[in-house]
Amino acid sequence: MSATLAELMIVAASECFRDNGEVLASGIGIVPRLGVSLAKLTHSPELLMTDSETYLVSEPVPLGPRGDFVPKYEGYMSFDRVFECVWGGRRHAMIGPTQIDRWGQTNLSVVGGTYDKPKTAILGVRGLPGNSINHANSLFVPNHGPRVFVAGEVDMVSGVGYKPERWLPGMKQDYVDLRRIVTDLCVMDFGGADHAIRVLSLHPGVSFERVAEATGFPLLQALGMAETPLPTAEQLALIAKLDPHRLRASTIKNDPPALKVAA
Repeated sequence: MSATLAELMIVAASECFRDNGEVLASGIGIVPRLGVSLAKLTHSPELLMTDSETYLVSEPVPLGPRGDFVPKYEGYMSFDRVFECVWGGRRHAMIGPTQIDRWGQTNLSVVGGTYDKPKTAILGVRGLPGNSINHANSLFVPNHGPRVFVAGEVDMVSGVGYKPERWLPGMKQDYVDLRRIVTDLCVMDFGGADHAIRVLSLHPGVSFERVAEATGFPLLQALGMAETPLPTAEQLALIAKLDPHRLRASTIKNDPPALKVAA
């Protein structure tokens, strides 16, 4: 059974939530959402998930129109209870920022120009400042390139990172917990010296040199850097069940096969 690049990325995203324990797992966007859902159905059933509305569910809710699917509700998860998880560090979210810099700072707000007169206005900082300083976060990038992984600092710091100059004396940095970055080329983490970003695995057909050229700052190679595993037949069947309308095909241009990334 052949797999697409989007499906490979879904499996890679699911691995970001392995061994997290009983935390609220939030995947923002199609691939992150499917990655969290796959994690809950396979290696991490203890993860807490909502129906994206108000309730906790014991199994992930499929994307798109639900047809005759009836969610299995487990409890009430109001907005204020979500914030209890956020402030208490009992959450792991995967988001898709517009820019990321070498310190893990992220931008969701404005690009180019000045803050008052930007070239492009995007979502705004939303809840990212509080989320990025209180609980674990991973990142998803569907188009790995220097416009996302910028050479200097992000144009507007929406999510905090590890840049020392941004932390004044006495500020508590203990709760900043940036985990992994899943892109259409590779999987990375912040495991280098002083939280430097390093490549954990390369997707099939991708070289480290290609990733380095697509990144605006120097990257490290993790010891034992490997190839990102292809989805298994079981994982592909679960993804199809979780995404019956194939919304995943819209996340990567032309929805290429996982084994032809370099073409």
